[in-house]
Order: sequence, then structure tokens, then C-alpha cells
Amino acid sequence: MNAPDRNIGADAPPRIRLLTEAAANRIAAGEVIERPAAAVKELVENALDAGARRIDVALADGGKTLIRVSDDGEGMTREELPLALQRHATSKTDGEDLLDIRTLGFRGEALPSMAAVGRMTLTSRARGAAEAWAIEARAGAVERPRPAARGEGTEVSLRDLFFATPARLKFLRSDRAELQAAAEAVRRLAMAAPGVGFTLSDLSEGEPRLLLRAEPESPLSRLRRLLGREFAESALEIDAEREGLRLTGWAALPTYSRGTTRQQFLFVNGRPVADRLLIGALGAAYSDLMSRDRRPAAALFFDCDPERVDVNVHPAKTEVRFREPALARGLVVSALRHALAGAGHRSAASVPTEGFGAFAPPPPRPAGAFTYQQDYRGTPMLREEALRFQGPGELAGEFSSPSARAEPEPPAPEALSRPLGAARAQIHETYIVAQTGTGMVIVDAHAAHERIVYEKLKAALATGGAAGQALLLPEIVELPGEDAERVLEIAPDLARLGLAVEGFGAGALCVRETPAMLGNCDAGALLRDLADELAEGGAARSLEARLNAVLSRIACHGSVRAGRRLNVDEMNALLREMEATPNSGQCNHGRPTSVSLDLAGIERLFGRR
Repeated sequence: MNAPDRNIGADAPPRIRLLTEAAANRIAAGEVIERPAAAVKELVENALDAGARRIDVALADGGKTLIRVSDDGEGMTREELPLALQRHATSKTDGEDLLDIRTLGFRGEALPSMAAVGRMTLTSRARGAAEAWAIEARAGAVERPRPAARGEGTEVSLRDLFFATPARLKFLRSDRAELQAAAEAVRRLAMAAPGVGFTLSDLSEGEPRLLLRAEPESPLSRLRRLLGREFAESALEIDAEREGLRLTGWAALPTYSRGTTRQQFLFVNGRPVADRLLIGALGAAYSDLMSRDRRPAAALFFDCDPERVDVNVHPAKTEVRFREPALARGLVVSALRHALAGAGHRSAASVPTEGFGAFAPPPPRPAGAFTYQQDYRGTPMLREEALRFQGPGELAGEFSSPSARAEPEPPAPEALSRPLGAARAQIHETYIVAQTGTGMVIVDAHAAHERIVYEKLKAALATGGAAGQALLLPEIVELPGEDAERVLEIAPDLARLGLAVEGFGAGALCVRETPAMLGNCDAGALLRDLADELAEGGAARSLEARLNAVLSRIACHGSVRAGRRLNVDEMNALLREMEATPNSGQCNHGRPTSVSLDLAGIERLFGRR
């Protein structure tokens, strides 16, 4: 604590100094341009604000040695070029009303910050102008504009980023990591502007390597290009509005969940953001549709009056602040839950056409190749034994599977027209095979019934409670003291679910009723599972989340167990209930309850197409 202060002389009183323009720009660069990806983001945003219809981005060494962004936007005149490299000079706002921001950029700090720490060349030709002009800046020193040659628009070339502040280079990651971060910034802005064409190239090896090419297209086509066909096919369209705040976009089915939040893209008035309020609302919408270690995938776009959201709360403009945060959060949760409930039995587990390639038969053997069954004739006795083995003889029963049972009667035509078709068989006492008009469906009976029971319990709880069935003899369940206390804390809520529990001394509970819809259930196993769920969730979870977790555990105990044989009426009844139950496309843990197989793909598998 007695060490001398490096900034203030020991013998002289402190002095307030005005920093030089170069020093101020370098300090600003530390906030705005912390890595090459931030520079790419700022330059592409400038191009979009200039009305560009095509933007080309080229990088070398992850953006450390070269960042070049070209566009066909409005461009700048000779007089505007020096102003563009001065701090707080912008064409996007006059500074009178910072709540009415309708552009991606507005501070006028990005270009001078980059010019202060790198070697920048700015070339531009204003729309309708006869000639182009270029200006150069080196570590903040700006030269005079000079004539140049280029079409309408602007090109910014930034070389040797942070050469003027070499200490910053030590904090950058590898070229590969920086390139991935820059590519992610371009992808997010490309999602926000599907009507603009984008290219991204890597020049590290000399020859350009194209990383991204996207022509102007529809919003869903842009998402398909950037996130993949699987996301687009499992996505639900979102379009909702509440009190002037509109939410559009696409959200993937719960069965398309991910282990991280990398596929969560949020935009406010065309601006990519990473807002904690919106991310939390997105997770809350899926809270009882997938396990806690999975994350939903979505691309959501908010549109509202700029005065209802403050974008000037973060140096990189990646966070926003809504004037009515509860309204924004409620809109996300309600819109997504409505869309997910409308999806019904649909899941992301339909087998794509390409998936049938995994089941394709091996290629035919070349002509002249030796085939044992055809070329080796064998003795008459061996041929007789082979025919007996292949025919329906006494050995057939040894290889028949007792766990597969088919329904001999053909289904009615109207049953085939239903979304999940008509049950035709049950295999391994677990999976239902149903025939539809366009293919077949395989249903996990336990997972499907678990979701059905769960939704019934939720509905019963919302409408006053579920019916209970009294036990002839109350069952005493012993639990550790803390677990018993946790269960007793929610005993009134359990009673509304038809599960009547009361204390029975230290570490013991008395069960007098169980939910009627569960039928015969093991009350002891049920209470032990509920205690584990309550202990795992902790007190930090909301009451609704804790109740939903309890409902999920109860539903698991009341669902059809694997190994139980179902007759055709029971299987068809389960299919019809799935069609009528919201969110039945996935179980309570986010796993798919059914898989669809397209008839065309099956026919291609067997060479019929």
C-alpha cells in the first residue's frame, strides 16, 4: 500500500491533463474494438446503414493482418471522408434525441477507433458521383484525400490491427478462433438482413477461400442456409403482437434442442443482441418441454418504436433495455408456448431422405466374383438340409421373436388419413408401428403416454385439481428427515393433484390417496422420486417450475411401462390422444415420442424408385 503511484509524482500535486486525440481514440478502441470480430461487426453495420444490397467481407489471419469490407451503398464524397475519421462524427443522428435511433450505428466512434490502432484505407464513391476518393490513416494520423478508382459504394481496408498498441495482440486468440468469431458476427448480421447478399472469404493462404455466400432471399431461406436444413424443417413460425411490440421469427421444436445457447439468435429492430432478459424468456417458454441440461434453438426478431427500447446501454451495442421489460418477456413466453402447443404430436425426429442411406444394401458384387451360395453346389444331403432350414419347418420357431405382434385386420381407410395413422403392430412391447397414408410412424408408447398424463395433470391443476383415489390401507413411506420436510412443504399442492400426504412421525409420511389417473402405482417409489426432484431443484426455482417438475415425476409413474403388451384398441387410443394433446411430439425430457418414415424414402431403400 506504500508503493509509489506510477501516474502521479511523489513530490508534485496531481494534475488534470487533457488527453491527446490519438490517446483518446486508442482508449475508445479498447471499448469498441476489442478483437477483429468487433471491427468486422462495426464495418458491416455501417454498410447496412448505408443501404447496401451486397456486402463482401475478406479476412486474413483471422482479421489480425487484414479486414476488408466492400459494399454498394450510398458512399461518401471527398469532403465527408476526413469527417468520417473524426470521433463523434456521424450521419445517422444529430444527437438531439438518442431514444429515436433507427440505425445500427450512431456514435461515430468505430472508424476513428480502428484508424487509431491500425492502418486504414477508406475508399468511397458517392451514389451518382463521377469519381471516387480514398483517404489513409496510420495510428491516428490522417492523410489528405486522393483520387481513386472504384464503383459506387465504400471499401474499408484495415491492415495490421493493433499494431499501434502491440500489447493488445497478446490478448487475441488463435487465427482460427478469431476467424470463427468474425464469421459468427457476419452470420448474425446476415440473418438480420436476408434481403442483402453477403460473401465472406479467407485470404490467409493467398488464394481466396469462400466461407459464406448468401444471395438475397426470404428470411426462412436465409436461416436454412446459415443454420441448416434440419433447423428449417423443425422450426415453427412465430408471429405475435402485443401493445405495439411485434415478435416474428422461427423457433425449433423441443426435440431439436442443443447443449448450449449457440443457436439462439435474438434481434431488436434489426440489431443482433445478447440480452439476458430475452434469453431467459426463451428458456422459460421451453421450461417444461425439455430437460434442464438442454437449450432451445430459435431466431426471434423484435420490432417496435425505437423510443420503447434503449440501445445505448453497452459499448458494443449488444445489450438493450426495454421500457416495458415485463411486456417483452411475456410476449416471448406466450408466443412460443402458443406455437409449441399448436405443433401437437409433431417432432424433429422424422427421418430425412438422406437418412435412409444408412440402411442401404451393400453394392452388388462385380461380375465374376465368387459367391458361395451360388457357386458351391454341395452334396444333395446338404442342399436338402439347407432347404429345410430356410422353409417353415421345425427350426422356424427357434428364430421367431416373441416380442413382435402384428394386427391381422387391415386398418380402415379413414384411420390412415389421421396424422398418426392406424396401429399395425407392437414390437419389443415398447414401440407401436402405425401405418399412415404417406408412410409409417414408430411411437415410443411410454414416452408418449408420459406426455399425455403430464398435460392432463397440468390441466387438472389449472382447473381446480385432479381426482384422487383413496387407499384401502394408508401406506407409510419412510424418508430422510430433510426429504420428508420438503414433501410436506408442498403437501397442499400435492393434494390438488390427488396425492394426499401427511406427516407420520420423524422421517415418515402417510399416503392416503393417489391420483386416480395413475391407476395402481407404487406410492413409496413415487414419493422418493418426488423428494429427489425437490432436492435437486432447490429452493431457488419458482413455485411453478417446482410444481411442473413434480407433475413430470408423477406422470412418469403413471405412464405405460415398457414391456406391457397393448391390444390394437389401446394402441389406437394412445395415437388419438397424442393427436389431441399439446406438445405430444416430445416427452417431458425433450426426447421425441415418434419417428416418421416417408414412403418414398422406404421405396428408394428397396430400389422401387
